[in-house]
Order: sequence, then C-alpha cells, then structure tokens
Amino acid sequence: MYPVHDVDALLLLSLSVASKRRPADLLEVITAIDLAQGTIPSANKLSDAFARLSAYGLIVEINGGYTLSADAQQMMENQRKNDDTAKKIYRLKEHLADYRLNGEHAAILVHPDQLLAALQAFRKARGSGRSWLIDKPKPAWIPTRELVRTGKPFPHKRRKT
Repeated sequence: MYPVHDVDALLLLSLSVASKRRPADLLEVITAIDLAQGTIPSANKLSDAFARLSAYGLIVEINGGYTLSADAQQMMENQRKNDDTAKKIYRLKEHLADYRLNGEHAAILVHPDQLLAALQAFRKARGSGRSWLIDKPKPAWIPTRELVRTGKPFPHKRRKT
C-alpha cells in the first residue's frame, strides 16, 4: 500500500480497540482515536483514511458499523502489547507499507459531515460528565499519633497443656 499516512495507522489501531465485540459506530471510533492519541485528526483526513483502507480491504462495514477485515486483524495480532501508541503506529505503518492488495474491494465513503456530527456528539458527551481518564485527587490525610496503633496487633494464643 502506497503512500502510508499516520491517520491510516491510527484508524486501524482505534478500530481494533473500538470493534472488539461488535462493529463500532463513528462515535466509538472517535472515542478510541482520542484515547489512543489524545488529538483527533480533521474530518477530511479521517474520511480519506476510511476510503483508502476500505479500498484496500482492511476495513469493512457491517450493519452501519465498522470493523477490521481478516487481513487487518492479522496485522493487529503481530503488534506487541507492551509497546506505547507511537511505536504501535510506527509498526502498523511498516505493515501497511508491505501490504499488497488482494482483489478489488468497495470503498466506504464516510462523508466529513457525518464525522463532524460524531465529533460534536463526542465533545458534548465528554464535557457533560466526569471523564474517567482523569486521575482522582489523593486525599491529604496524615495519621496522627493517636490513630497509630502501637504494640502487638493480636495477642498470641496460649498453648493448652
């Protein structure tokens, strides 16, 4: 596959997370992209990435949701679990550069307006509630001397003779 873009590898990585159990809708894909990278590419770049990867047969659409094809799942199985996101994207780009097209596949056309609507829904959902990705603040509790127990915690049992 030539040329390989960062958005292509990021989309494959996020789809592998979002569509583990069932095909993912656009909101779940955008949430996974935000989780993986922290920033979301523009709607035009994502739309082009959907078209490119589906034309190469790496993304399929099932009942309005998107999931990885068998070839893309094989690429994801070759990833190391301990690598960080940047290293995974780099390795995926290497796999995509070596990938050869097998047959013809229909391109999935996702309009940028659909992606913008999903992005707005993501921002609305993110802003309305508490984000689970933010760490809880630690309480500043220092035990006082009265609360600290001294001595043996439990008395020893005596042997019966």
